[in-house]
Amino acid sequence: MKMEDFMLPCPIKKTFGIECLGCGSQRAIVMVFQGRFTEAFHLYPAVYTLLLFFFILGISFIDRKRKYGNLLVILIMINIVVMIVSYVCKHAVH
Repeated sequence: MKMEDFMLPCPIKKTFGIECLGCGSQRAIVMVFQGRFTEAFHLYPAVYTLLLFFFILGISFIDRKRKYGNLLVILIMINIVVMIVSYVCKHAVH
């Protein structure tokens, strides 16, 4: 079995036939853990900011003494910008 067999299909791509802002994120995360860093970035440029967000989110559940809300909001905004810019650039080229 391949890793793709365990990945969730995109309902937007399945329904409308177009990629959403998150398409490619699962494969890119798998590539990062396989050590294929450049390929992961080219597939989904927001992969590293997304992983950083989830890392900080995990820390926020463990470290309850500190407040991570502002940092998480900033990371969400950065992720949204990176996702939109990369989506527009990807589809403007094609």
